[in-house]
Amino acid sequence: MDERAALALLSGELDAAGDDAAIVDDLVVTTDMLHERTDFPNGTTQYTAGWRAVGASLSDVAAMGAEASAAVAAYAVPEFTRADLLAFVRGASDVCDLVGAEYVGGDLDGHDEFTVATTAIGRLADDPVTRGGASTDELVCVTGTLGRSAAALEFFERGDAERANDLFRFEPRIAAGRALAARATAMMDSSDGLARSLHQLGEASDCGFAIESDRIPIHDSVRAVTDTDDDEDALERATTFGEDFELVATVPESELDAVREATAVPVSVLGTVTAREDGITMDGTELEDRGFTHG
Repeated sequence: MDERAALALLSGELDAAGDDAAIVDDLVVTTDMLHERTDFPNGTTQYTAGWRAVGASLSDVAAMGAEASAAVAAYAVPEFTRADLLAFVRGASDVCDLVGAEYVGGDLDGHDEFTVATTAIGRLADDPVTRGGASTDELVCVTGTLGRSAAALEFFERGDAERANDLFRFEPRIAAGRALAARATAMMDSSDGLARSLHQLGEASDCGFAIESDRIPIHDSVRAVTDTDDDEDALERATTFGEDFELVATVPESELDAVREATAVPVSVLGTVTAREDGITMDGTELEDRGFTHG
């Protein structure tokens, strides 16, 4: 079975499965595993790898509306080198510092492929925001812009590693998640891509979504790797590639101004929450469930 089928199997066995992080008392806990073959293109620095691996778990904390507390990583490589190990730890520490958390270590092991398993912990100041609270006629929103990781991959392939690494080092939306926590009814991060995230939110909340393509905020870098006149290609990268780690949330229309005022990053309205039988649509056409999958 693939990753999604395995997750579906486990959700039937584990009551806590199904959201971006598990809730234990007033803490949220999440873990991720990244591999060189699928997650770190040729040219990715170890500093960027540390930042991105830990940032991915911090993004899950953000999606629950929690404050970030700490992160650890299990770091496995065929051979340890001083420069690579220190660079990884510095990247992991710097992304934690950026969001007010602390990188507190982890584990080291030998492995035939560079592999990182990260865990992040956050603390809830309010009720958690899960994927299951959206209601009809609410607004569906996204923070920031989409497509930067798709553009980064293209820059890696072109040999522009400096620009690619810069794009790969995203800011986990901890502050935005905290701002949304008191007002959003459902939320998750967009690591699997906008299209797949909407399908996952729709399934959890038993609802549909009607979004408009011209409202989707596309990162400027996407235009640098696509034909400037090819809107379809740019939109495809922004909606299905994934790995952008923005927040997708549903918000009552009456709360939108307050959300935007409290959130330091842009919050774009993509469309509205609809009835489940209406499905997930973009510009009135069914939006296919496609996105990032490990494996």
